[in-house]
Amino acid sequence: MRTLLITGPGGSGRTTVAAATALAAAHHGTDTLVLSADRSDTLGAALGAPTGPAPTRPAPHLTAWRPDPDAALREDLTALQDRAAGVLDLLGAARLDAEEVTPLPGAGELALLRALRDAALSESFELLVVDLPPLAPALALLALPEELRRYLRRLLPPERRAARALRPVLGRLAGVPMPAEWLYETAARWDVELAAAQAVVADRGTAVRLVAEPGPAGADAVREAALGLALRGLPVESVLANRVLPESAGDVWAAGLIAQQRKALEEWQESYDVHPVPHLGRDPRGTDDLAELAVPGVNIAPAPVEWPVADRIDEDGVLVWHIPLPGAIRDELDLVRRGDELVVTAGPYRRIVLLPSALRRCTVDGAALRDGELRIRFTPDPRLWPRAT
Repeated sequence: MRTLLITGPGGSGRTTVAAATALAAAHHGTDTLVLSADRSDTLGAALGAPTGPAPTRPAPHLTAWRPDPDAALREDLTALQDRAAGVLDLLGAARLDAEEVTPLPGAGELALLRALRDAALSESFELLVVDLPPLAPALALLALPEELRRYLRRLLPPERRAARALRPVLGRLAGVPMPAEWLYETAARWDVELAAAQAVVADRGTAVRLVAEPGPAGADAVREAALGLALRGLPVESVLANRVLPESAGDVWAAGLIAQQRKALEEWQESYDVHPVPHLGRDPRGTDDLAELAVPGVNIAPAPVEWPVADRIDEDGVLVWHIPLPGAIRDELDLVRRGDELVVTAGPYRRIVLLPSALRRCTVDGAALRDGELRIRFTPDPRLWPRAT
């Protein structure tokens, strides 16, 4: 299944474009699911049919789904209280009823990740179109599965589960209580769920469509988003320039906006596959309006994308990692080696990458930013390589 993530600055029309993209694919006979995390039914308004916690069919070959974050939160809290019943009773804690749970910040994003995982495991669809939140929270959401898994591995290392039979003995020897079995089981279950969501984001068939209005603000947003997405290994499939005014508009007031849009489009076309989406003179509502937007089709079998790319320079025996970072500025780059991990910072974005086993036996010999790529040199360290006996 191909996954297409759609995001853009707030108010850029990303939900409308997501709906139009899904509808265009469905019209070509592609079984498509469109997901949205918006608490208000913006997706349903664009499609002309309400969406909600149960999947709906607004058109042939098209399914729309807007997961209920509150229901998911109530379910998780109830399950956690059941697993921790012994500890809660020991502490004299009063349990929360499901009816007491109110909406919490971030619940919508977590519900979307779960829906993303469930959709990927389904064999009912050929294309998954995801209406992500605006750019900043969208980039944080895409990083969440990888980061949370890293935190879990640090706090509750999986290898410690093998010592479950020794845990009571170790507790007596150490003089401190050892983590209960339910904690490890919960961590393992969370790790599996997060790994499934991470696999969707990291899949070679996953790409991003950026939606922005052509102009100075849109240009800044696209530049920053492309950098954050590149750091996570997510390719920008295309940029959809939304609400483009017709060149034939004779209004003197509109002439300045048209010139501004034309300039932004020309700049974007130097780096991206750009598709202008016309301004209809009204907010698109219903399938007829979405079809009139004429968003481009979706390639179900895209070219694979590698991140990062490692190759060998035979002349000096140095391994080089190529990390694409379009739009990166040298003064805003930082690189730190922490044990078996590499911490890469590009502008406001940061990613902690676990090094492959071969590079763990190397030292960082330098790095350079060239042609939109961060090239990191690794020199083999003889002290760390296995020795023949």
